[in-house]
Amino acid sequence: MPALHPSPQLAPPSPRYLLAAGALIVLALVVSFINPHDRLTWLMEVMPVLFALPLLGFTYQRFPLTPLLYFLVFLHALILIVGGTYTYAHVPVGFWVQDLFSLARNPYDKLGHLWQGLVPALVAKEILVRRQFVTGKKMVAFLAICVAMAISAWYELIEWWAAVLMGQGADEFLGTQGDQWDTQSDMCMAFIGATIAVILLARWHDRQIARMIRHP
Repeated sequence: MPALHPSPQLAPPSPRYLLAAGALIVLALVVSFINPHDRLTWLMEVMPVLFALPLLGFTYQRFPLTPLLYFLVFLHALILIVGGTYTYAHVPVGFWVQDLFSLARNPYDKLGHLWQGLVPALVAKEILVRRQFVTGKKMVAFLAICVAMAISAWYELIEWWAAVLMGQGADEFLGTQGDQWDTQSDMCMAFIGATIAVILLARWHDRQIARMIRHP
């Protein structure tokens, strides 16, 4: 794949746009904190948001992301906050989907794991391409999926460690709902999300990367 060179046709998202999105996320965090299903579970579920929000602010000037990726990160944050508020096994919309398709469990957590693959894959792709670490299109896609799957695997390890340390207190965080294959299906959903990122969103994402203005 030829190197994607930026041009002045597309500026990074304006700080005003990102501040508005950040304010909405903070508001959602505050509202969800008031009366969550379980406060410790809430903290563990929204922890990625608490880390990512300031990190995106600090890196905006040096390495702004594409508008597409910022939007998907915003959606991912909301998915995590909703999951933390109710716990994934008790999200109301998940019960609606469960009844609609006659499922054995609330499937909302699978949406979170789908995004857990999709967003990290696009982040990895932007870094690899824009920093010119890798130029081959197929290799970029492969490595982006690998990064997403590594993150998914580490998340499952964290859930395991939480279960060991907290005992029954980690049940809501694990959210297995009696499914013995929950870990494997979580990672499968992350793989599907990462694949969607590097295949179905590839052209849209590539165009935005190619038109981004680089900031020193």
